[in-house]
Amino acid sequence: MSDHVPSPSSATPRALALVCSLKPSPSPSSSEVMARQVLEEIAKHGYETESVRVADYDVRPGVEADMGGGDQWPLLRRKLYDADVLVFATPTWVGHMSSIAQRVLERLDAELSETDERGRPALYGKVAVVAVVGNEDGAHKIIADAFQGLNDMGYTVAAQGGTYWNAEAMNPREYRELDSTPEAVASTTRSLAANAAHMEGLLRQRNYPAT
Repeated sequence: MSDHVPSPSSATPRALALVCSLKPSPSPSSSEVMARQVLEEIAKHGYETESVRVADYDVRPGVEADMGGGDQWPLLRRKLYDADVLVFATPTWVGHMSSIAQRVLERLDAELSETDERGRPALYGKVAVVAVVGNEDGAHKIIADAFQGLNDMGYTVAAQGGTYWNAEAMNPREYRELDSTPEAVASTTRSLAANAAHMEGLLRQRNYPAT
């Protein structure tokens, strides 16, 4: 294992939401609202949770674990390795994930060269789910793209591991402005959380084999 790979997570399972809103804190963010809803459901399965807004950090472009010059990705990278479940949350912009979400995937590319003590990819055994909000269509495509990228890096994607909400076409309403969470979204989020916790528990007991 590389000396740069943080130590494995503690006995208490942890879930981390990386919120890829273009808005830094404390600006209101629908992506963060949905991410926190996902974390609340995961917490019911015994997980410690944390939500981090990536825009609050200076994450430099590149595909290295540390791009230097004040790059703050290493701080987020440690959080990723300390977490057992990743909630990848992004808004929809012109039909695509946010530029910050794309940058997170690009920075995760560095993990392809990291291995554990048995020679397995270092992210093996960790589970990822995706949450998308937006005022336009595109959620299915974003979830598909995120699943492919996260799976390539070593994450296991939970069954039905995507939840999303899109407003009516040409309607500027925000998810965070809804009076209540639509039941279809709430039930999907509950299933996502249960499946993520189930899969992570299985992998914690029996991780993928070394090849």
